[in-house]
Amino acid sequence: MNYKKLDMGSFQLHLISTNRFKTILTRVCLRDKIVKEEITLRNFLTNFLTYSTATYKTKRDLVLKSQDLYAANIYTKVYRAGNYNMMSFYLSTLEEKYTEEGMLAESIALLSDIIFHPNFEEEEYFQEAFHFLYNSMENAIQGLKEDPTLYSTVRMLEHLGDGAPYSFYEHGYIEDLEKINRDLLKEYYQKVMNHSLVDIYVIGNFDDTKIVEIMKQQMQFETFKRPKESQILYHEKMPKKIKTIKESTEGSQSKLSIGCKIDRLDEFERNYVLTIYNFLLGSGSESKFFRIIREQNSLAYYIYSSLNKLDHLMIIRAGISKDSFNQTVKLVKKLMKEMEDGKFDEESIEVAKSNYITFLKEIEDNESAIIETYLAKDLLNLGNIEERKKEIQKVTKEDIMRVAKKVKIDTVFLLEGDVENEGD
Repeated sequence: MNYKKLDMGSFQLHLISTNRFKTILTRVCLRDKIVKEEITLRNFLTNFLTYSTATYKTKRDLVLKSQDLYAANIYTKVYRAGNYNMMSFYLSTLEEKYTEEGMLAESIALLSDIIFHPNFEEEEYFQEAFHFLYNSMENAIQGLKEDPTLYSTVRMLEHLGDGAPYSFYEHGYIEDLEKINRDLLKEYYQKVMNHSLVDIYVIGNFDDTKIVEIMKQQMQFETFKRPKESQILYHEKMPKKIKTIKESTEGSQSKLSIGCKIDRLDEFERNYVLTIYNFLLGSGSESKFFRIIREQNSLAYYIYSSLNKLDHLMIIRAGISKDSFNQTVKLVKKLMKEMEDGKFDEESIEVAKSNYITFLKEIEDNESAIIETYLAKDLLNLGNIEERKKEIQKVTKEDIMRVAKKVKIDTVFLLEGDVENEGD
């Protein structure tokens, strides 16, 4: 696998050459400083761009064109990464030796049409797209409470964040959806096209020179340059007292969501030590949470922890019965204290490292995941896959204990079921 990063003026082009796959995946990523009031609008705009263009006026027209290009697949993803909102357009197309010459250029031209030629003006087609997407987004936003696990996490982060970017709901807000109209969409589209930091990633078996020429022709961004700010969020204050919030819901199972703030870490601690800490504490069937809380004490239907390194957060999620709440939280605190005190052995560290290397090997079989590794290199200064394999071996028990002392519970949120029921 060979990696090149080229400065194309208005965007950075990342070329990842490999013959491991039969497809070529292109990702166009536009990043902007996150603004809470723009989340709903950004989601709406992204969906609008892939629903209708000035050339392909309906969703059906776009699907038919994609089929003509040997089932080229175009999809989008909008998510927050630290201080920034990331809008990504993906194009997956077969390598030309499985199709015909010119298919890659024509497929990228379709992606370009989606990004650069929105259909704002033709009334019939605009209204069709607008009303369909409005109803879809309204349902998605209002449907939050229908997913108790997600709802409990969102509510916990609202209390944890106190206005920080990680307290924002990724699907947006009804009050902002109600403000969206054609003029606002057009204005925001121009803002995105004129201000975003743009990175384009291409992975697969291709001719570098040909790709560069295609991108010069098709991806004519006019974004002005500005210094990149770090996307990493830090906590001004660490918690001194734990906030506990309970909210009632229908059903037998309660959803527990615990938010932990992580104090400032150096790069090695954040990129590697924290990963092993999480493996040992709450990630997977060999972790302390799974073995002791779920298996030994039968307090939870499930329990696990996950990291958001850009936010310096660890989130613990569990499905429990409401009568096991106090005992579960007490055990979580106890097991986190055990990590600080070094109550774990060298063998468990080696198992965690082995699991991490297995995870890295799985990345090598996924085009999108490989692109994410190069994005992580940019955001977190995280090494490539081979560098990660070497660095993870350097993590020591003392490193883990030191990091464990920097992880503190801030907010405990329980979405409390109204029916008594035992854990499994």
